[in-house]
Amino acid sequence: MPHRSGSADLPLHGGRVPAWLGERMSRLGAVISEAIVHHYGRDELLRRLAHPFWFQSFGCVMGMDWHSSGITTSVIGALKRGLSSLERELGLHVCGGRGAHSRKTPHELVAIGERVGFDGAALATASRLVAKVDSAAVQDGFDLYLHGFIVADDGHWVVVQQGMNGDRRQARRYHWLSEGLASFVETPHSAIEGAQQGEIINLTDRRAAASRREQIAVLASLGPDRVAAEFSALETRSDAHPSAAPETQPLLPHLVMPGHHEVRASDVHLSRLHANLAAAADRAPADFSELLLTPGVGARTVRALALVAEVVHGAPCRFSDPARFSFAHGGKDRHPFPVPLEVYDRTIDVLKSAVRNARLGRSEELSALERLDDQARLVERRASGPAVETIIADELAQSHSWGGRSVLGWEEAPPSSGERSRNSA
Repeated sequence: MPHRSGSADLPLHGGRVPAWLGERMSRLGAVISEAIVHHYGRDELLRRLAHPFWFQSFGCVMGMDWHSSGITTSVIGALKRGLSSLERELGLHVCGGRGAHSRKTPHELVAIGERVGFDGAALATASRLVAKVDSAAVQDGFDLYLHGFIVADDGHWVVVQQGMNGDRRQARRYHWLSEGLASFVETPHSAIEGAQQGEIINLTDRRAAASRREQIAVLASLGPDRVAAEFSALETRSDAHPSAAPETQPLLPHLVMPGHHEVRASDVHLSRLHANLAAAADRAPADFSELLLTPGVGARTVRALALVAEVVHGAPCRFSDPARFSFAHGGKDRHPFPVPLEVYDRTIDVLKSAVRNARLGRSEELSALERLDDQARLVERRASGPAVETIIADELAQSHSWGGRSVLGWEEAPPSSGERSRNSA
């Protein structure tokens, strides 16, 4: 049965994804999804999407704000656009979205069910129940505004939805997974992300089963007016005679996404970042010799591929520091550095070529990416390198030559800098 596996603070950010990034996110998100399905199958992709740490890292490697709630909206939107042309091939469908799009989810599921053969009406009911549980059964002060439902042709699904608390400028993301789901009202969540907000009424906890039964029985026997009167009397007695502190619940893993916009050394598992960089340097000559001879592709692209390879192949424990994955393609807000569009486009081209050849039975390129991830784990204990601040400074200095762009515009060459060859990205 699914269980709550963690929580996180997510700063609530507004704004829109610029078109130049949104289109690339769709392409990169789709080809990463293809690679995961090719290696591990559709169910594994659904499991990854149900993992809040991986989901945040997935958004980071695509160039979104590394710490904010905006990753949820942008990733769901990118997958909906990017996978729409691959529905038949992958057997995956992305429904819902933000605002009005979320309310269309049941109709989308019914239509897809009629087309591919699963029970769309039953999944539409599941969609409504998921939303009701997270808006009514879990009363945590967050109002739902996004509901994404990803379903496979065999009826397996994952839901990612998000609520906001405008007063606190915070968001909470909820993850559901159909695998092993036995009940919608008893411990159904795969994970819940969000800031701790004091006491939370969670009637889906298995320990609340007796409470759910008694609430129905009391309401039936006493009626709503009598229940309200009894509750008022209980509050009065409680104020006069405070009870002992409640029993502490077991602690869960908690991913804290900080409010500061810049990426700091404390946000990154440095030895893992050094391992990614070292793996790119060590494996590139052996595994990417032909690629490195391709005009426009160089060591910087292989560094990005090393981080993408971990998103495809990495174990769950590897995603405790999502900020690290923003070092692949930067961030639209210029943190940790502007998005290097030439590197981004080369990454997409390499992955698309690898997936296309793998479908034809030639898996050498995809296997090379897997070896990049293997190499990173092998060298992690002994890898060393520059400080995070130095890596960021170097990226900023070279950003203009890699087509660096952010919401602030194109990067200009720093004063007295020498122009690098664009063929070495």
